[in-house]
Amino acid sequence: MARLLLIVGGGIAAYKAAELIRHARKAGHEVTPVLTKGGSHFVTPMSLAALAESPVYTSLWDLKDEAEMGHIQLSRAADHVLVCPATADLIAKIAAGIADDLATTLLLATDKPVTIAPAMNVRMWEHAATQRNVAQLRADGITVLDPDEGAMACGEFGPGRLPEPEAILAALPLEAPTTPALSNDQRLVGKHVLVTAGPTHEPIDPVRVIANKSSGKQGFAIAAAAVKAGARVTLVAGPVSLATPAGVNRIDVQTANEMADAVAGALPADIAIMVAAVADWRVAPSDVKLKKDAGAPDLQFERNPDILATLGEHPERPGLLIGFAAETNDVVANATSKLERKKADWILANDVSGDVMGGDRNRIHLVTADGVEDWDEASKADVASHLIDKIAESIS
Repeated sequence: MARLLLIVGGGIAAYKAAELIRHARKAGHEVTPVLTKGGSHFVTPMSLAALAESPVYTSLWDLKDEAEMGHIQLSRAADHVLVCPATADLIAKIAAGIADDLATTLLLATDKPVTIAPAMNVRMWEHAATQRNVAQLRADGITVLDPDEGAMACGEFGPGRLPEPEAILAALPLEAPTTPALSNDQRLVGKHVLVTAGPTHEPIDPVRVIANKSSGKQGFAIAAAAVKAGARVTLVAGPVSLATPAGVNRIDVQTANEMADAVAGALPADIAIMVAAVADWRVAPSDVKLKKDAGAPDLQFERNPDILATLGEHPERPGLLIGFAAETNDVVANATSKLERKKADWILANDVSGDVMGGDRNRIHLVTADGVEDWDEASKADVASHLIDKIAESIS
């Protein structure tokens, strides 16, 4: 069990702090929330207290006896300090060593590891001042997670979204609780699980790529769930801005060819779960930026390697080979055909005609040689946990 001091900053993403508390408590960790003045405009102390089963601190003068330096005790009692969400303002104050409220005073007084989970408008995140402050925090030994990329409450799109609570927790070096909820954590001990995640980017010229909307969230969640079950996990990730789950060996790639090479290099594996949305086609890229004045470019396409099919016929074929099928129509029929063509053991089919790619939820149809199993719509973390349960059952 770990003790987490959670500082909730003042941004719309503060609502995710409540979900993070719920997941941390479910995993057996203690959480002590500190709510900033800005954070209180988005979530209430009562809601955080109910979820954490702990008092919520909001001011230096809330502490029972400040004459006994209660803020010092609070900052030292935790095993880890997490700021979530961290606004641009709060990041700037921490980088400058300002201590003008309870949150910043705790951060200046703590001698424990600190992790920052930023969330802000894309322009604010990319501003030179914010990047300078982030660099300073990292130089000071503070872990700053990369924000997710996607649509924001302000209507803009880009990096700045708060990572999902499960991904944030997975990135924290928290001691694994020894609670009944984790009694099955050793189900995949001794197994090597190979996971691919995210899109690939196929260059057209130095500034343009062929890509898709895959966020990588589902693959990262599966990697995190496999580690929790005791597996050794290799995660081959396309270009995404997600925190690496604790205990996962991550290999970053850009193109389908790079991903194919990384997958081959990671073999042998007992279980391979190919979640990545690999581009089917690539072009011979131009060395210079293509100009619109020259007219529409004559792009000559050629097929990318089929990583799942290659594994299906590989001399070191994993004992359990699982693919994903992102479909917009005839979901189960297309997945069934893919199962046969790719020589996979399982295909997890999902309908991506809505906002699934880049979203936080999935509805899965598990297609195997024995038939089709329809799963209820669930968060991508819950889908990952359910998949690991099915894998553990199948190899036991």
